[in-house]
Amino acid sequence: MICDGKLIYIEWHEAEIPWIKIFTKTPRKELTDASDEERTAIFHAITVCERTMLEYYKPEKINIASFGNYLPRLHIHIMVRFKDDSYFPESAWGVKQRESRLQLPSRRGFEDLLIAAMRCG
Repeated sequence: MICDGKLIYIEWHEAEIPWIKIFTKTPRKELTDASDEERTAIFHAITVCERTMLEYYKPEKINIASFGNYLPRLHIHIMVRFKDDSYFPESAWGVKQRESRLQLPSRRGFEDLLIAAMRCG
C-alpha cells in the first residue's frame, strides 16, 4: 500500500508500466454508490496521482480507467504510458505490440513523492 487515508487508499499494481489503483475504504460497487465525500477524495487523488506521474515519469500519456468486471468493487486504475511500452498505443489490457525494455526511474522515488503530495505519510 502506498497511501492509506480516511476514505481511500492507493496501492501499486504490478506491471511493466507504473500503475496504481485507488480504492474506497468502504467497498462500493459503482462511483454513484460512493458518498460525496468519497467521490471528492477519489477525484482529488486522481488529480494528484496524475500530476505526480507526469512530473516524475514524463510519459507520453496517462491512462485512467474504471472497469470492475473481475473485481466488482469501485476502484480507479491510473497507468503511465510510453510510446515504447509493450502495448502502446493499445490499452494495457490490449494486444502486445512489441517487447519493451523500458528504463524507468525508481518506484520508491515516485512513491515518496506521491506520499508527500497526498499528505498520507
